[in-house]
Amino acid sequence: MEDPKQNELLKSLLNKSMKVKITDGRVLIGIFLCTDRDSNIVLGSCKEYTSQSAIESGSIEPRSIGLSMIPGQHIVQLFTDESIHS
Repeated sequence: MEDPKQNELLKSLLNKSMKVKITDGRVLIGIFLCTDRDSNIVLGSCKEYTSQSAIESGSIEPRSIGLSMIPGQHIVQLFTDESIHS
């Protein structure tokens, strides 16, 4: 059964910047486009960083990967914030 509050939350996150940390330590930043019942997510205009420290130091250029599907089982943390620049 669907929870209307959860649906509204997901709708409010659509087309917002999202940062995703995955199990191998990489960080992906992109525009949240969709999710499914298995917690997989799709990011558009996605950039890949080797680690959080690479983002903070600015020493390593991100790899632009465009459209990216991230399996839910590999997601460690999600961050949403209008101030995230992708």
